[in-house]
Amino acid sequence: MQEPMAAISMKTGVAGGEGEAAYEPQTYSYDEVFPALPESAGLPEANGGGAGAMRIGTSVVTQVFMVPFNERKYSNEGFGEGNGVRICLDIMRETGAVIETSSGKDHSLTFLVTGKQNEVLEARRKILANFQMQMVGEVSIPKEHHRCILGAKGLRLRELEKNTATKINVPSIADPSDLITVTGTREGIDKAIHEIKVISDEQSKQAYERISVPKMYHPFIAGAHNEKVNALMAETGVRVNIPPLTVQKDEITIAGEKEGVLVAKERILAIHGEMEKKCTMICMEVAKAQHRYVIGPKGNTIAEILQETGVSVEMPPSDSSTGTIILRGPQEKLGHALCMVYEKANSVRSVFVNAPSWIHKYIIGRKGEEIRRITQNFPKVHVEFTEKDERIKIEGPPEEVDEAQKALEAKVNDLVSRLVFDEITVDPKFYKHIIGKSGANVNRMKEETGVTINIGEKNGNNYIRIEGDKNGVAKAKKELEDMVHKLENEKEKDLIIDQRYYRSIIGAKGEKIKEVREKFNQVQIMFPSLGDKRDVVTIRGPREDVDKCSQHLMKLVKELSENSYTQDVPIYKQFHKFIIGKRGANIQKIRDETHTKIELPAEGVENDVITITGKKENVDEARKRIQKIQNELANIVTEEISIPPRYYHSIIGPRGKLINSIMEDCGGVTIKFPSTESNNDNVVIRGPKEDVEKAKQLLKEMSNERQQNCNCAEVRAKAKHHRYLIGRNGAKIRKLRDSTGARIVFPSEKDEDKEIITILGTKEAVEKAKAELEATIADMDNIVELEMKVDPKHHRHFVARRGEVLSQISEQFGEVRISFPRSGNMSDKVTLKGAKECIEGAKARIQEIVDELDAMVTIECIIPQKHHRSVMGAKGRHVQNITSEFEVQIKFPDRDTQDHTAQQMTQQPQQQQSTQWQTTPQWSSGTNQDSWGTGMARDQWSTSGGQDEWGSNVTQEQWPTDAQHHADQWQTGMQTAAWEPSNPLNGEGVLPGVEGVDQIKAHDGPPVPEGHGTLDQVIAITLEEPAGPRPCDIIRITGKKENCEAAKEALLALEPITIEVNVPFDYHRLIIGQKGRTVREMRDKYDVNIVLSPAEKKLDIITISGSPASVAQAKEALEEKCRQLDEEKKEKALQSFELKIEVEPNYHPKIIGKKGAVINKIRTKHNVQINFPKKGDPEEHIITIIGYESAANAARDDIMKIVNTLNELSKEEVNIDPRVHSRLIGARGRNIHKIMELYGVDIKFPRPSSSAEEAGIVTITGPEDAILDAKDHLLNLEVEYLQDIGEFNRSEQTTSWSFQEPNSGGGGGGGGGGDAATVTSSNTANNSGTAALGAGFVVKGGPWEQQKGNQEAPPPTMQAPDTASTEEFPSFGGPVSPLVTPSPWGPRR
Repeated sequence: MQEPMAAISMKTGVAGGEGEAAYEPQTYSYDEVFPALPESAGLPEANGGGAGAMRIGTSVVTQVFMVPFNERKYSNEGFGEGNGVRICLDIMRETGAVIETSSGKDHSLTFLVTGKQNEVLEARRKILANFQMQMVGEVSIPKEHHRCILGAKGLRLRELEKNTATKINVPSIADPSDLITVTGTREGIDKAIHEIKVISDEQSKQAYERISVPKMYHPFIAGAHNEKVNALMAETGVRVNIPPLTVQKDEITIAGEKEGVLVAKERILAIHGEMEKKCTMICMEVAKAQHRYVIGPKGNTIAEILQETGVSVEMPPSDSSTGTIILRGPQEKLGHALCMVYEKANSVRSVFVNAPSWIHKYIIGRKGEEIRRITQNFPKVHVEFTEKDERIKIEGPPEEVDEAQKALEAKVNDLVSRLVFDEITVDPKFYKHIIGKSGANVNRMKEETGVTINIGEKNGNNYIRIEGDKNGVAKAKKELEDMVHKLENEKEKDLIIDQRYYRSIIGAKGEKIKEVREKFNQVQIMFPSLGDKRDVVTIRGPREDVDKCSQHLMKLVKELSENSYTQDVPIYKQFHKFIIGKRGANIQKIRDETHTKIELPAEGVENDVITITGKKENVDEARKRIQKIQNELANIVTEEISIPPRYYHSIIGPRGKLINSIMEDCGGVTIKFPSTESNNDNVVIRGPKEDVEKAKQLLKEMSNERQQNCNCAEVRAKAKHHRYLIGRNGAKIRKLRDSTGARIVFPSEKDEDKEIITILGTKEAVEKAKAELEATIADMDNIVELEMKVDPKHHRHFVARRGEVLSQISEQFGEVRISFPRSGNMSDKVTLKGAKECIEGAKARIQEIVDELDAMVTIECIIPQKHHRSVMGAKGRHVQNITSEFEVQIKFPDRDTQDHTAQQMTQQPQQQQSTQWQTTPQWSSGTNQDSWGTGMARDQWSTSGGQDEWGSNVTQEQWPTDAQHHADQWQTGMQTAAWEPSNPLNGEGVLPGVEGVDQIKAHDGPPVPEGHGTLDQVIAITLEEPAGPRPCDIIRITGKKENCEAAKEALLALEPITIEVNVPFDYHRLIIGQKGRTVREMRDKYDVNIVLSPAEKKLDIITISGSPASVAQAKEALEEKCRQLDEEKKEKALQSFELKIEVEPNYHPKIIGKKGAVINKIRTKHNVQINFPKKGDPEEHIITIIGYESAANAARDDIMKIVNTLNELSKEEVNIDPRVHSRLIGARGRNIHKIMELYGVDIKFPRPSSSAEEAGIVTITGPEDAILDAKDHLLNLEVEYLQDIGEFNRSEQTTSWSFQEPNSGGGGGGGGGGDAATVTSSNTANNSGTAALGAGFVVKGGPWEQQKGNQEAPPPTMQAPDTASTEEFPSFGGPVSPLVTPSPWGPRR
C-alpha cells in the first residue's frame, strides 16, 4: 500500500516584489524519506504479502536427501566430476524432475529434487541406484502370494519400487524358489521388505481348497441356473468354481476366507454324500435330432427339469452318434422327469420345402419383410435358409408347422412362375465401367428394368447374373451386352505424369481439368487417389479421342516442367530485408521482370535459403539480381582451394555432418564441391572475407592430413580381364583385399580409361596388392588353346538365344574364346582359347552346366485347371517363387479348348510358308501357350528344337517368362484365343495368317509374320479326346529329381480351399474399411479371396478362398479383428457414461477459465467430454460430463472443488467515481489485471449502460483480507486520479507550471533561496492577489544530485531524475527479481 503523503501548504509570491519574502518550502534529506533496508531483510512476497494473502496450491514438491561419504558409489571423484553430472542430466531428461546437488565438507552428497510427486519419487530411486552403494536383501514369501505383490500387470510392484527407491526381483512362475530379492539402499531395502511382508500377511488370511466330487453330482451341488452355488457363495463370501458341463473334471475349487472355505467345503461334501445315497439312474433313447429340444436354449430346459423334479439330465456329447440320455436323481422323481424329457423332445417338428436357392432372397424379402409376413401368425415356428441348399427347413409345433409349410409352398410356386434369370460372361476389367461411379449405371438399370444384377465368379469364370421378370431380364441383358460391346472397342492408356504437376493440371476447384474433359467429352481421365503415390494417370475412351487427349496432357506437362525449374540461393539473413525492399518493392520488381516465383524463409526460421522457381533462364537472371544486391551491400568474396577428389568423401563426412559443422563454425560460409562429372578439383568457398579465410585454412589442414595417411598406386589390365580378376560374386578381389588390407577400385562405365585399376591404402598394403595383381595379369597374357568334349545333345543349350550362356561364361573368365561345332556337325569337341587360368575356370564351368543338364528330369503334377489361377498367384508370383527356390522349370498347360488346336496346327502343310520366313516354320509346345516358330536366328526363337516336347534341353530362362505370361492372362481375366502366340508380343499383336481374329494383347517380343493359313483351315481338323487325365490339368516340372518332387509338393500345397467364418454382420462394414481398404489389404497380405455377405442378406458369414496355409492365416486375422472390434465396442460403451451436476451459471466462466484453460485441463487430465449449457437455456445450471464412470466422477470432484472454493469467497461493493474507471482498467485491462493478480481477487466494473446509482459500484470478490487490501488500493488510486483530473482542469485556465532555476542571491523574481525547487504561478488576467496553489515537496541529496566521478553535476532543477536507472531508484524487491551473485548450486532450472 502507498504511504499517505502529507499535505504541505504553499504560498506563492508575486514576481518582482522585493519587500515580500518568497516562499521557501520545507526540505527533507533523501536518507530520511528513503531509509536503507536492513541487510538481512527478506524479500517481500510478490503478491503483496500479509496474512490475508490468498494461498495458491501447487502440484510441485521438493525433496532433500543425503548420501553419506562412506556409502557413495564413486567416492574417489570430486564434486561435479566424472559421470556424476552426466548421470544427473540423464535422470532429469528421463523423469522430468529438476535435480540440484552439493557436496559437504565431509564429502557427503546432498540432492535437492523438485517436480511432480511421481517424477520426484522416480528421480530419487534412480539417484540412489546410481550414487549410493547398493545392498541386496532377501525375503522368503509363499509362492502363491507372489501374484499379489506383482499386482495387475505389475503395477503394484512398480509402485512399491518407486516409493522405496529399490529394485525388487520376483522369481518367475517356472522358478520353484520363493525368495524375493530387493536391491537398493539399506533404508529402502528395510522399507520394501516390510511392505512385502504386510502384503503377504494379508494374503495369509486367505484359504484355498480342492474337492474331488464325481462329475455326475455337480448339477445337484450347483442347482438349477446355479441357484444353490450362488446362494452358498453369498452366504459364506467365498468363490466356488465348478467345472462346466463340457469339461470332464471332478475337481471343485473353493477360495476365500478360511472360515468361509471350511463351511462351503462341509456343505458341498454333505450334498455329495446325501445324493450318493439317494440317487439312481435310468437310460432312455431319444433321436439325436431331438436332443437340442431337450437341452433348450442355453441349457434352460435341462435346468427347468432339474428345478422342477430334482433330477439331472445327462446328454451325450454332440460328436457322439448315440441317442441315449441318462436321468439321475431320487427314484420317486425319475418318472416325472422321464415324462418331461419325452414331452420336450416331441414338442418340435421339422419339415422341408423345396425351393431353388436363388429365390430364397425373394422369399425372405427386404430386411426379412416377406418371411416375417408369412410367419407372423406362427410365433413359435423357425424357418431356416441354407445358401447352397435347394430346400427350406421349418421347425416348430406340429400344428403351426403345417400351416407355415402351406404358406411357404404357395409363395415358392408364385415366385417360380414369375421370375427367371440369365447369366452373361464379361471380362472383369469392364466391371467398374458397367457399375459406374458409386453404382450409378447398374442402379439406373435396376430401376428401369426392375431386375436384380449381381456380379460373381463360378468355377473360375466371371459372370453377371440378371434376375427378375422375363421382359426385364431380356431388356437388361441386351443393354449390358451393348455396353460391353462398346467397352471392347474403347482404348485405355496410362500416362506417366509426376505427382507434383497434378495440382496445376487439375486447377483451382478442378476448373482446368474440367476444361480438358469438356474438350474431350468422350474420354474419362482418372488421377490416383489422394493416398496413392503412383505417377500414373489413366485415360479411357474412343481411340482417336484418347490419343488426342494424351497429346494434349503431355503438352501441358512439358510446359509445366519447363516452368518448374527450382534453384536455392543462399543469402545471408541480414541482407534479406534489403532484397525485399520497402513494402516489398525490390522483390516484387524482380518477380515481375523475370517472371519467376521467389520464396523467402519466414522471419523466425534460421534457414537463409531463398528459393526461385520458373524457367531456367529466368531463374538464373533472378539469382544474379539477388546476389548482386548482396554483393553490393557486403564484403562477400569467393575463394577456391584445390583438393584431390578422393578426399571429398572423408572431408564431407557421413550425411554432410563434418562439412556442415565447418560452415557453421566459419560464420555460415558456403562451401561447394565440384560434381563427379567435372574434371575440376577446385572447392569453392563463398562468404565474408574473414570467414572465408578461416574455412580455407581448415580445409587445407584436413586435406594435408588425409594426403599423409593415404597412398595410391595404379595397375593397367585389359578391360576384358577385369571380370576374371574380380571373380564370381567378387570372390577373388575380396580375397586380395582381405590379405593385403588395401582398397582396390576398378574403373566404372563413366571413366574414360577403362584399363586403370586404382589401389589405395598404406604404403605396405599398396605395394603388396600391386605385386599380386601384376603377377596375375602377367599370367593372363599367356594365350593357350584347349579342347574338351561335350555331348552334342547339350550343344543347343549353350548356343541358344544367340549364345547367351557362352557370352556369360566368356565375360566371367576373361573373354575366353569358346567354339562349338556348327549346326549339323555331330562332333563333341569344344575349343577354348585364352589365358591358361581363365581357360581352366571356363572349362570347369561348362562341365558344371553339363552335369546339371544330365541330372534333369520331368515329372507331372495334376491339379484341376480351375485352380491354376490361384496356384499361380498374382502375376505368377507363387510359381516364380517355387522356380527360384527349387531351381526348376514349371509349365502350365493350355486351356482345354486349345489342346486339340495345337495338334491340328502341326499338320498344316509347309507349302503355305511365306517368302518372309527364312527357315522351315515349326509349331512347338515348349512354352506356356502354343507358339509359332519364325525364320529368325535359331538361338533367338527356337524353344524345344528337335527334342522331345518336354525335352531336357529347354532352358531355365524360358519357364518363368511363360509362367508369368500365363499368370498375367489369368490376372486380367483375358479369354485366351486358341492360337495366341507363345512368345510375347510388343503391345498388341494379331494371329499370324488367320483372318477375322481380334487383336490379342501380350507382353514383349517381336511381331509374328503373317501368311499362315486362314481360320477355316485351322478349324477344319478335329481330334479325339485323349484318355486318362485331362491335358489341361497336367502341370509339368523339369529339373533335378529331388527339386522336382519338392516343387510338386509346394504346388499341391497351393491348391485352394474355401471356408466360412462366422462374423457378426454389424462388423462387416468395419472389416471392409473405408472404400474397401481394410479388406483389400487383408486380401493382398494373405493372398486369399474374401467374400462378405450382401447388404440385403445380412448374413453373419464371410467366405475365404485360397491355399490352406493362407486361408488359415486369413481366418486367424479375421477372428483377431473380431476380438478387437468386441473390445472396442465394450470400450465405447464404457466411455459413454453420462454424469450431470448442478452449478450456478455465475460460476461457469470461472470453471471454464481464460480461453478455456481450466476446463481444458480437466478434460485432458480425465479424458472426458464436458458440456456447458447455452446462456438462457432452461437447464443452464446443468453441466454434463461424458466418459468413463471413474473419470467422470473424478472430473466432477475437480469441478466441485472449484465451486466450493468460489463459495468460500467473500464479495464487497465499493463506490468509485466512474470518471477514473477507464484509468483503473487500463489499456486492454492491463492495470486491473495486475491489481487482481497482486491481491488474488476478482474485480468487476459496472457496464456503461448501468443506471446513475450503479455507475460507480465496483464489485470485489475473493478472500476477506485480500478484499480489504484491494479496496484500500483502489480508493487510493481514485484519490490520485481525481487530483490529476483537478490539475488538468486548472491547467485549462492558462495556468503554467514550470521548474525555475534558483537565484544565488535570493533576490528579485520572487525566486526562492538555496537549492530548493520553486513553483511559480502567473495569471495573465490578474498578477496580484493570486491564491496559493498546491503544496510543494522538496528532497535534497538524492542520487541524481550526486557527482559522478570528477564531473560536476548539473543543477538539480535542470536535470530530472532518471527513473529507469536501477542505481538511482533501486528495487524494493517486489515483483522484480533481485540481482544476486551466482549460487554454487548452479542456476535454477
